[in-house]
Amino acid sequence: MEIYQIVFIGLWLILTTIVLQAMIMVGAHRAEKDYKVGKIDPNLGQESFFFRSHRAFWNSLENIIPFLGMSIVAILAGYSSFKLGIVVWIYAISRIIHMLLYYYIATEKNPSPRSYFYGFGLLVTLYLIVDLGIFLIF
Repeated sequence: MEIYQIVFIGLWLILTTIVLQAMIMVGAHRAEKDYKVGKIDPNLGQESFFFRSHRAFWNSLENIIPFLGMSIVAILAGYSSFKLGIVVWIYAISRIIHMLLYYYIATEKNPSPRSYFYGFGLLVTLYLIVDLGIFLIF
């Protein structure tokens, strides 16, 4: 398992980022003027930091499931620790930049700068799906 150390550190960073996003989102929600537990004002938009932090957190949750699952399968199958390390770190950095841009850029424009980093994360997930599939089949 030592050969996957860089992978494990990258996965730790990804999961830690999601926990921090949850904490930031909860803090932003509690700072809302009419805060009510579990209630989100449907009129909120990009101008609201709570809206953006909520969307960034949920976007991370939606995207981590296939990536983390594929990463675990890759480790268990003995997939290249070098390739997996690169993929994990590209994903981790892309998701952190995506989060920061979501926090700091309030825009309805699509694609926005954050879309590009979402795309990098998606591309490395797709790469892992395909390359791991080839590794497992052949």
